[in-house]
Amino acid sequence: MLWLLIIVLAYFLFSLNNLGDKYLLAGPPKPKTYTFYVSILGIAVLLLIPFINFSLPSFNQILLSFLAGACFVFAIFSFYNGLEYFEASRVIPAIGGIMPLFTFILVYLFSSGKEFLNLLGLIALFLLILGSFFITFEKEKKISFKSLPISILAAFLFSLGFILSKYVYLSQPFWSGFILMRVGGFLTALCFLFFKEIRDEIFKKKSVFQKKTGIIYLSNQVLGAGAFILQNWGINLVPLASLVFINALQGTQYLFLLILTTIFSSEKIILQKIIAVLFICAGLAVLAIK
Repeated sequence: MLWLLIIVLAYFLFSLNNLGDKYLLAGPPKPKTYTFYVSILGIAVLLLIPFINFSLPSFNQILLSFLAGACFVFAIFSFYNGLEYFEASRVIPAIGGIMPLFTFILVYLFSSGKEFLNLLGLIALFLLILGSFFITFEKEKKISFKSLPISILAAFLFSLGFILSKYVYLSQPFWSGFILMRVGGFLTALCFLFFKEIRDEIFKKKSVFQKKTGIIYLSNQVLGAGAFILQNWGINLVPLASLVFINALQGTQYLFLLILTTIFSSEKIILQKIIAVLFICAGLAVLAIK
């Protein structure tokens, strides 16, 4: 179960990355432009080529890698676009609940029904989804029908990206597949320059980031890159049928974030979070037994 430890560590780093995102997105740049910067920086992975055994696969595999990278860019774009127009408490629980379901269905369809979870796996999945939902849910800010379409789109794109990434790793060495997917993300991000709003913000005379903010941004991207590499390593190691747990385990990220922020909450909210933690721990226990 090495992949389980790797994914939990990845989500811990993602929780630290989220704190940085929260600070940076409180002001400029706008979320869509932020997505552009995040995706563009992925090309830095090319610096690893002299130190690893990199090899180019077949043309079809290159296209698959580029498509997987593009899916993640559009997923991030949809996610931040949702956060721009709706409160995080409306978008995040919806994505967290829907994404495992999409992944579960897509794995079944892509494998022509050959990959399927056993009973213990289904129980673990159910508990983890419940935990993820409760830890992000706020009674006063329920999921709205207006925010649901963008949440569904983001969840689908994230799920599709996970599935395509897994098929990339099934056919390619880890680092070769990872690098090609980041190149695909970079090329996709360049297409964002067709949006005048993004061009204006990127090329305006005043720097998008102040000096202090720029340092935080770069440090935050190092954290995010480390988390993303670990997450992809987990995708590489996890059996195809269990890929859905990569999504379902995202509740651990919110758990770490809750601990790190130490937000003062009402007794009802505290009880809700405790229940969420119990669900997540129960899901992890069943998954470990499985």
